[in-house]
Amino acid sequence: MRALLHIAKAYEADPKQLVKADEIARAQDLPIKFLEGILTALRTAGIIISQRGAEGGYRLAHAPKDITVAKVVRALDGPLAAVRGERPEEVEYAAPADHLKDVWIATRAALRNVLENVTLHDILVGELPKAVKPLLKEPGAWTRRI
Repeated sequence: MRALLHIAKAYEADPKQLVKADEIARAQDLPIKFLEGILTALRTAGIIISQRGAEGGYRLAHAPKDITVAKVVRALDGPLAAVRGERPEEVEYAAPADHLKDVWIATRAALRNVLENVTLHDILVGELPKAVKPLLKEPGAWTRRI
């Protein structure tokens, strides 16, 4: 996300501006090989566009307001909520755990509620959607649990 936000900031200044991987790696303190793998996955998913050559680099394929965090997570990690590598609706449990599937479906719905409504632009400007903001003020939201 940090690398993508770096590219998004450049896009908002000039949608045609290309950003080099080594610039992103330095600015975000990321190992270049790790970053290159991420950039490849984002390019394959159609989130960014790359151009080769001395003047090459990366830019967003769409405006930051059109790229949700969910789209990025899915491109890099697969489904938002998976249970042992399967989609929650595909898992089956025997009693007494037969309703555990409902917990996984609800978890996915909660993740979607946030990640599908927050865009790169929202993060860049520091203004989360109205539906998401209250979650930051919920009791215990900022407290780590073991």
